[in-house]
Formats: sequence, structure tokens, C-alpha cells
Amino acid sequence: MKISFPLRAPTRSRHFQRAAKAGYTLIEMLVVLTIISLILGLVGPRVLAYLGTSKVKTAKLQIENFSSSLDLFYLDTGRYPTNSEGLAALAQRPANVDAWNGPYVKGGRVPLDPWGNAYVYRLSGDHTPPYEIESYGSDGHEGGTGTAADLSNVEH
Repeated sequence: MKISFPLRAPTRSRHFQRAAKAGYTLIEMLVVLTIISLILGLVGPRVLAYLGTSKVKTAKLQIENFSSSLDLFYLDTGRYPTNSEGLAALAQRPANVDAWNGPYVKGGRVPLDPWGNAYVYRLSGDHTPPYEIESYGSDGHEGGTGTAADLSNVEH
């Protein structure tokens, strides 16, 4: 029985050369990361600005929906909710109201503004409409500019 050996055994350096050819180089990875960061740098601020303005639009639409619901409440009961009843009167019957045909808001609960804060309701009678519904914007405090500006159904 004759045993034959290969003339030349593969060396370790050939193995590493083949493995290096199969992957990506550090330069190629850095180029890809640079391109991705440039794209994010250009697109990112636009997307964030769009999200900020969409929350403002959502709050304005919710305020308009509250106005419609308050008008339905008025038609059914002959009055608007008091300051102590607030917008909760649109979701649950107030104690001293008989002709309540609610809930006047979907889901049977008053939603929060897009920033997670409660809307402010004031019954004043000074202007038209006789109530004010307000969101304090992204900062949750009265006053502010941009997305932190107050939103209301009454122009001041």
C-alpha cells in the first residue's frame, strides 16, 4: 500500500488571504457609514419638522371636534358644560343633567392632546363661542412659540 502526500500543503497565509477577499475592508465600511450619515443628516431634520407640524395639526383637529361635540351637548341640554364639569361632561353624564344623549366623544373618554397633556376648557360667555378649548403645545405651559405655542378655538 502506497500512501501519497500532496506536494504542497496549503499554508496559513493562503487561508487568510481567501478570508480577507470574501469580506469588506475597513475603508469600504467607512465609506458606507459616511454615505448613510450624510443621508440622515439631510433627511432627518425634515422628518422631525414634519412630525412637529403634524402634532400641531392633530391638536387643531381635536379642538374642532370638541367644538362640534360641545355644540351637540348644548343642543341636547340647553347649556354648555360648566368649568367644573369641563370636557369630561362630553364623555360622562354630569349629575344635574337629564337630557344628556352622550357620550359625545369617541371611545367614551376625552383624549389628551398629541403631547400627552389635558386640554383646558373654560366657559366664559364673553365671546363667540362662549367657551374656550386650549392646548398649551409641546411644552405643556401657557405661552411659547413654534410647536410649543398655545392652540385655541378662539383667536386672541
